[in-house]
Amino acid sequence: MNRGDHDWADRKERWAEKMRARGIGQGRPRSAGRLPPGQHEVAKLPVLDLGIHPQVSLQEWRLELTGAVESPLSLTWEDLLAMPQTEDTSDFHCVTTWSKYDCRWGGVALAGVLEKVRPLPGSQFVFFTCYDGYTTNVRTAHLLDEGALLAHRLDGAALPLVHGGPVRVVLPKLYAWKSPKFVREIAFRETDEPGFWEKRGYSTTADPWSDDRFSKDDEDGAV
Repeated sequence: MNRGDHDWADRKERWAEKMRARGIGQGRPRSAGRLPPGQHEVAKLPVLDLGIHPQVSLQEWRLELTGAVESPLSLTWEDLLAMPQTEDTSDFHCVTTWSKYDCRWGGVALAGVLEKVRPLPGSQFVFFTCYDGYTTNVRTAHLLDEGALLAHRLDGAALPLVHGGPVRVVLPKLYAWKSPKFVREIAFRETDEPGFWEKRGYSTTADPWSDDRFSKDDEDGAV
């Protein structure tokens, strides 16, 4: 990242520290409403990332599926398009308090990817690495959530670079920083490891409906 990108990350880290000190975003009774607590609806999908938009051609693009699996894979763009394709409309919730309703994503269900690689019984965690250097972590079970996709289309068109093209992860049941853009590797692991924002004070579990934005003061990063 350049200096401006570091400044932006530092500001978000300080914001997390301030909110956590106030007791905000560290969990509350789970909401059943469409709009999670502390969120507001926006009309247009904002652009938030590390400020790096890597230009990866479709010929060069690869997605590596590695780690604690029976059958590691290296997917090309053609491999991805040869897999069963689906569309799913879901809401997208960012930790910075905006929510965009009815995002229409197209791509490959992550459940189908799991069928191909067959995670080993102890593979409880996933670590994502992206072409812009971004990382994040989730439980493997979230790849089976409704609407969990490797998305290469948005609202009927190719996924724009600013929204993570050519391929991003979409996990609509978690805050949006768990849906990494420009995905390059999905590593299945038996132990958890915090990613970029998790190391900077953000929650590991990241459940929007319980306002689970930031790590607790006594957390060590484990789920």
